[in-house]
Amino acid sequence: MGAVATVALTAPQGSDQRQPVSGDPVPPTRAAREERAIQETRRQQLAEREAALAAKEEELKKLGEKIDSQLKALEETKKKYEELLKAEEERQKQLQGERVTKMVKLFKTLKAAESAKLLDKMEEGEARLILDRLDTKTVAKLVPNISQPRTIRWVNENLQRRGEKQ
Repeated sequence: MGAVATVALTAPQGSDQRQPVSGDPVPPTRAAREERAIQETRRQQLAEREAALAAKEEELKKLGEKIDSQLKALEETKKKYEELLKAEEERQKQLQGERVTKMVKLFKTLKAAESAKLLDKMEEGEARLILDRLDTKTVAKLVPNISQPRTIRWVNENLQRRGEKQ
């Protein structure tokens, strides 16, 4: 009973809080207990939020890595596609070159009048290509038989190209 009396004597007036005497814990007041419970609840909520954020962060990191690997794979596929496209273009150019070579041989073997008639019926670009590939001797035989405007255009283009080369 002596300890209780000491506590009562040492407590300030108008206060419910008791001061400990000789190391005895003071039971917390109801408001203090509620405050601690609220704080503990907040701590738990914050811990849960932090854990959720950490999980989301990890998920985003994994998704970012997945997107990066997919992007890399897509870039590699694009590169392979461009290489295939380039190879196909080269193959088409080679085939076109072979066709032109065959046509040039054909025009060399035909008579000049027949070759000129065929050249006049061809599109401008194709006729130019054939004339460019034919040797000078064959072209000289063809020119009198080719339509004059086409011959003049071909000669002018050749002169312009020569001027650009010099």
